[in-house]
Amino acid sequence: MRKAATGGVSDAGTSGLTLLPQVPLASRASAPHHATQPDLLPTPPADEAPPGHLGHRARMRQRLLTAGPDAVLDHELLEMVLFLALPRRDTKPLARALLGRFGSFANAIAAPLPELRGVEGLGEAGAAALKTVQAAALRLAREEVQRTVILDSWDRLIDYLTARLARERVEHVHVLYLDTRNRLIADEAQARGTVNHAPAYPREVVKRALDLQATAMILVHNHPSGDPTPSRADIEMTREIKAAAAVFGIVLHDHLIIGNGRHVSFRQTGLL
Repeated sequence: MRKAATGGVSDAGTSGLTLLPQVPLASRASAPHHATQPDLLPTPPADEAPPGHLGHRARMRQRLLTAGPDAVLDHELLEMVLFLALPRRDTKPLARALLGRFGSFANAIAAPLPELRGVEGLGEAGAAALKTVQAAALRLAREEVQRTVILDSWDRLIDYLTARLARERVEHVHVLYLDTRNRLIADEAQARGTVNHAPAYPREVVKRALDLQATAMILVHNHPSGDPTPSRADIEMTREIKAAAAVFGIVLHDHLIIGNGRHVSFRQTGLL
């Protein structure tokens, strides 16, 4: 066996190995070493809620759960709804923007979908969250009405109809179909019209009553102007539907017009 000229290592021992040049310690110290850069806190994206907002949200949740809904202001309630849909967002500015644009919590959740989609930063998830709240509120109100005798729970009925129709931008005609005990069988949209007119056809209204085996009805429609004063067309339509229903023994109890914070009852005003 031959010894290498540098001594101590045989040719066989170095077979297949590549010796790397040694780097002086000084060179190692001066070479950049990216893996040992100091740790820096990541900057949240512009649309992400800063860490401090987690505590803010927890405090709002706790206040709602311990003190009840009246302890939460409108903008806080909107903020809570939105951060469930947009968990990475600071939703306080968005909640205030919605109140500034629509005026109230109720108006914000009842706003038409195209208008909500026009609110910068809300997106489909935020709009869907608001519409979910509206749907839940209407569902609860309707179930309260369904559990009662309509004619004995007039205030509750008006509250439900106001929540459902008062903020619509065009006229909607609804028919409340009732059973023999004047309990609600169905609340059905009969027609959707323009800002000042919605057609309702007596034949269709009565046909649906027969399908549902309803024995009584209440007509309801909204006036987007906010003024619930009946028009001549409203009065004529009511008379025609009453006459068509009477042929089959179906009673038209009332026709309600829903305005902005006001309503008109045809029966109470002597129009029916």
